[in-house]
Amino acid sequence: MNSAPPPDQEQIWNGLSGNAWVENQDFLNQMLQPLEDLLITSISAQSLEIQVLDVGCGTGHTTRAIARLLGKKGHCTGIDISTPMLAAARSITEKEKSSARFLHANAQTYSFEAASFDLLISRFGVMFFNDFVQAFSNLRHAAKDGAQLLFISWRSPLENPFMTVTERAALSLIPDVPQRQPDVPGQFGLADQKRIQKILQDSGWSKIEIEQVDATCTFPEKDLVRYFSNMGPLSQILSELDQTLREKVIDTVHSAFQPFVQNDNVQFTAACWKVRARNILR
Repeated sequence: MNSAPPPDQEQIWNGLSGNAWVENQDFLNQMLQPLEDLLITSISAQSLEIQVLDVGCGTGHTTRAIARLLGKKGHCTGIDISTPMLAAARSITEKEKSSARFLHANAQTYSFEAASFDLLISRFGVMFFNDFVQAFSNLRHAAKDGAQLLFISWRSPLENPFMTVTERAALSLIPDVPQRQPDVPGQFGLADQKRIQKILQDSGWSKIEIEQVDATCTFPEKDLVRYFSNMGPLSQILSELDQTLREKVIDTVHSAFQPFVQNDNVQFTAACWKVRARNILR
């Protein structure tokens, strides 16, 4: 397997991956709904008269859910680097007449107004920064005194075997299929609990709590081939293969996913971290 560092994240999310997410957002959001629900439940227990920042908001599904929860009492702003994903977010938001707002910017370097948010939240949007300490320091700059940071990130590849089925199954046919690496920008960039703790401490966050969560995720089996063909490392090279090899790879990978298929659905456990921290200035 190729263990080289992943490509630049802005290139990824403004290209193949960003467009693929837009095209597949319906079933992807369905798949990740249990993780979004964890975040929404955490917010609903507190005052709704708040300013919320949704970091790495993508097509804005979580941003709009938070905006609905807050109603007229508060506001939710999403920030992302992906032009196609934000275009989709804004289009859907306009159709739904949602109050959600969006920023096209990199949260690692964007010049936020100081102390402007009561809550900073993310569903799998904070694992892609090139410099994690700089990013979380910048987010803390945007946080009010006492503001909460709340995000969900993936645990290790070993604890998430569903997420690596594609590259493991394709390895015998495509030796150079990219491998998702822990501790680098990408899906498993914040997989290590001790690393998360150190990054947040070095960024100035306080009262850090890191909770292990396991959520059951599902999506229709009819979307399985579309899922592994368009998302993840295989999508980067599948179009470059000749038709015979491409079909063989798809059949091989499809068969490897069968342990996760139950009736007409794909079901797997998402092994994640739910992380909380506070911006304490005094």
